[in-house]
Amino acid sequence: MVTATIAGVGSALPETVDQQAMWDGFFSGHFDSSRVARRIFDGSGVLRRHAVANPVREDLSRWSTADRMRRYAEEAPPLAHRAVRAALAQAGLAAEELGQLTVASCTGYGTPGVDAKLAASLRLPPEVQRLLVGHMGCYAALPALGSAADFVVARGRPAVLLCLELTSLHVQPPTTDPQQVVSHALFSDAATAVVLRPRPDGGEAPSTGLELVDIAAFTDASTADHMTWDVTDLGFRMGLSPRVPDVLAEHLPAVLGNLLARHGLGTGDVRNWAVHPGGPRILDTVQRTLDLPPRALAASRSVLAEHGNCSSATVLLVLEELRATGALDGGPTVAIAFGPGLTVYTALLRGGPA
Repeated sequence: MVTATIAGVGSALPETVDQQAMWDGFFSGHFDSSRVARRIFDGSGVLRRHAVANPVREDLSRWSTADRMRRYAEEAPPLAHRAVRAALAQAGLAAEELGQLTVASCTGYGTPGVDAKLAASLRLPPEVQRLLVGHMGCYAALPALGSAADFVVARGRPAVLLCLELTSLHVQPPTTDPQQVVSHALFSDAATAVVLRPRPDGGEAPSTGLELVDIAAFTDASTADHMTWDVTDLGFRMGLSPRVPDVLAEHLPAVLGNLLARHGLGTGDVRNWAVHPGGPRILDTVQRTLDLPPRALAASRSVLAEHGNCSSATVLLVLEELRATGALDGGPTVAIAFGPGLTVYTALLRGGPA
């Protein structure tokens, strides 16, 4: 039996911007020195972020959506290329060995898109299959990972998944809406990529030793208005209800419990946790709901502090962080991501010897 294993992880980040500098240089004035906005920024858990459009130097808040999409078309392809090249190098694969390229993004669109431009810059064979996963939001990495893995298992050929988000292009006009302040305090830019390759049963483990075992999802359609990502004439606008963590706490134990039970596991058997750091309240809710020890979400909190919330790219940044510490060399790993719907996605990955 063939399984899909993660053989390489790579990322590419635009300019790093200090959170305090962003507040002092732009957002303090943008939000009219609001004390509420200042408290939200101070409590975001973010120390540094990345931006292709640094608001301290250029204010895009009045740009049309067309202008923002043109900027996305300029900025996205070089970051995409760097991230995939890094993942391929780690996997020890040449680009021409790929059978499929999947790109997930909810922050920019155009045709030919990033997938087509990336295929050209990587000089992929013209018969390579491409898939674009658009506008799913922060959880998109996990269904996209499942789709790429299905290709690997069915076709017996390597695939690459790229998650690329440029949230800095969607800064909104000044507002007193706390939901907008929260999103402006958290979101960041990044490109992350993973290379999946087939592994025959009993075959040699890849360098990361990380096999995708199973994926589970749950959507509570009754709370669809709790998290939104609307296309407006002035970019994409986030809607984020403070009730989101409570809804996630209601559903996460059953979704995760069912996934683990299918494989004879419980939460105590999980060695590593790669939880999408949607914000500090999200991480606190996951830790409390699943009764996890404080260190269990250290990688997620570190990514939030050093990178912010990069939408779909973030959970792959957490996996990259775990890999860098050697944590993925053995035992079960669970990845969890959340997004509009409200939707919870969970993935079970199994590590082996490096």
